[in-house]
Amino acid sequence: DIELFLKNNGNLAPTRFKYSDIKKMTKSFSESLGKGGYGNVYKGKVSDDGRLVAVKMLDESKGNGDEFMNEVASISRTSHVNIVTLLGFCFEGSKRALIYEFMPNGSLEKFIQHSASSSSKEDVIILGWEKLFQIALGIARGLEYLHEGCNTRILHFDIKPHNILLDKDFNPKISDFGLAKLCPNRLSIVSMLVARGTIGYIAPEVFSKNFGEVSHKSDVYSYGMMILEIVGATKKNGPYKDVINADDTSSEVYFPQYIYKELEAIDVDLDGIIANNKDESEVITERKLLIVGLWCIQIDPKDRPSMKKVLEMLEGKLEDLQVPPKPYLSSSPRAPIFSISDSV
Repeated sequence: DIELFLKNNGNLAPTRFKYSDIKKMTKSFSESLGKGGYGNVYKGKVSDDGRLVAVKMLDESKGNGDEFMNEVASISRTSHVNIVTLLGFCFEGSKRALIYEFMPNGSLEKFIQHSASSSSKEDVIILGWEKLFQIALGIARGLEYLHEGCNTRILHFDIKPHNILLDKDFNPKISDFGLAKLCPNRLSIVSMLVARGTIGYIAPEVFSKNFGEVSHKSDVYSYGMMILEIVGATKKNGPYKDVINADDTSSEVYFPQYIYKELEAIDVDLDGIIANNKDESEVITERKLLIVGLWCIQIDPKDRPSMKKVLEMLEGKLEDLQVPPKPYLSSSPRAPIFSISDSV
């Protein structure tokens, strides 16, 4: 019961708005910012202070309000520069809305898709290696905070470019906590009756316990797939051009073995790469992201680093990083492990 939940969590819940307030701030939902898995998002302005907001209207037909309560319960516990701020909510009859700070640069997905598509007609800023690295670092800090910095550990379960929002300075903020799970007593292992997440980013153990226990390491896997996708989009004319696409369910999507060949090429031809007008710092950044990404997507959750370790790897020296061993599942191209719809 949502009303009971709000009553019991009154100290956590942000400002409650009436539906008439929501219509007023969005000018009757006149400017759409996009559509997510659980409803439409509209641009709005709070009349009191003129602050711009993003209003997510949850589909009335979707579920029994679990996503709404998940979002309010989890995000209200957070306060971090790399986590989107929930400013308020509306719960009135069948009308449910969440009001967030407005992110003028939208989602990271837009920039990755634009980089990967030379035919894109949309006028989007091309993000350089340094900015992409800072974005990857910011997301890692946000995830480390969710896993270790909150009073209650929060597992996100839907880390992907679409759910990373960028502020005016392209600082990343993790959003969309509709699938999140709270871990009381800072437990790590969680039980999961139904797989949750988005195909291409979901860790293998979320689908099958044969791969291990579901835990914060499942978020680490999603993070790894995302940063490998970032590198792949940036190298749109290179060997990743048609390969890194997290929505793909082809043979190597669960562990892209070809990345090892790319790392070997960088090692062999580092001088040549730099001689061809490629900045040495870009090569180092690329290699660092690739190695960290490979560690994060190890098939066995126990082999993946924690987000704290990921931060140490990203902020440390390249020469201190070891390339992880190729896992047994990547020895040959294979069919998808699962056949399932795009989002569960």
